[in-house]
Amino acid sequence: MTAGPGPVSGLVVVDKPGGMTSHDVVSRVRRLAGTRKVGHAGTLDPMATGVLVLGVNRATRLLGHLMLTEKAYSATIRLGEATTTDDAEGETTAVVDASHLDEAVVRGCLAEFVGDIEQVPTAVSAIKVDGKRAYQRVRDGEEVELKARPVTIHELEVVDVRVVGAHVDVDIAMRCSSGTYVRAVARDAGARLGVGGHLTALRRTAVGPYDLGVARTIEELTDEFVMLPIADAARAAFPARDLDETQASDVRVGRPLGIDVDGLTAVFAPEGEFLALYEPRGDVARPVAVFV
Repeated sequence: MTAGPGPVSGLVVVDKPGGMTSHDVVSRVRRLAGTRKVGHAGTLDPMATGVLVLGVNRATRLLGHLMLTEKAYSATIRLGEATTTDDAEGETTAVVDASHLDEAVVRGCLAEFVGDIEQVPTAVSAIKVDGKRAYQRVRDGEEVELKARPVTIHELEVVDVRVVGAHVDVDIAMRCSSGTYVRAVARDAGARLGVGGHLTALRRTAVGPYDLGVARTIEELTDEFVMLPIADAARAAFPARDLDETQASDVRVGRPLGIDVDGLTAVFAPEGEFLALYEPRGDVARPVAVFV
């Protein structure tokens, strides 16, 4: 990561603390970057910590194109207690002694979630129901029933299983498609085991190619505001193609290119400037978004 003077465009990968909303983080980064033009690629619950990807200036246009379809989390599931929000922020709705659960049974249950599954999102989510956020309907005392939707859990590793009084706490590491609710996994695992379940901790460890290794805390960003330059961000997220001067001139005015690209591709000027995203159409590559 490098710092840049003036209205530099880039990504800010934040290690969000617990207790802050994603909007709180955007507001803080707007002040630090000295620009209103800051957006985020997917929210994190206030309780959750970890990777939140923000775009600054021209990079806000990149957010919608980023291949941020895969996310990774570490989490703790508490078996033996269900809540209204499927996490520790909600009110307890049921308590069942789970201390009898065999570790092998718990591991076997969670293994069943790996693969392509149909998941009912948690009721306290940002999904809109007839134009109104589901969480707002719940806060207003309405019953919310969301439809199951297809998601993919690529990997779910059980890191630790331990009995804590009448509860069983399970630490997991999970890699999944965008739109997967880890809280719903906790809820559904608890339901299958007959004891209820909710999340007591959630940390997002990666969003697409951006992980905690490049993330900075709010305190670190306050001391030294650094961004991943837009060119580095594009190279990390997309296949890259370096052009010659003639091709770069064509890109600057949005002309198609007679090059072979395999899917959405970031194209660069000879000196390394990120120019645009191109995709194959017919026998040429055409611009999807030009950034210069």
